[in-house]
Amino acid sequence: MDQDVVQRVKNDPNYQKLKSTRSKFGWTLTWAMMIVYYGFTLLVAFNKEFMGTRIGEGVMTWGIPLGLFVIIFTVVITGIYVRRANSQYDELTDAIRAKAGA
Repeated sequence: MDQDVVQRVKNDPNYQKLKSTRSKFGWTLTWAMMIVYYGFTLLVAFNKEFMGTRIGEGVMTWGIPLGLFVIIFTVVITGIYVRRANSQYDELTDAIRAKAGA
């Protein structure tokens, strides 16, 4: 890539905004996922009694809905990121490309 184009992109305020917002949002989602995943893992490791406790009169234990929650949470936060990427991040990227190409 031409160094002039690289410098124009790096100096573009839209690029700085994109880099900052994407990084902050990505780390927020990463920490949320880590809390949920490792929280579930710690429950399995250190609170087996709770995870094995039956819900109601049936055979389902707390581990099943909590495990399902972890899976659904992962899909939801992925969808949240994709939605934001397709709206805000793509608009900023297009603006950066337009300025860099000029």
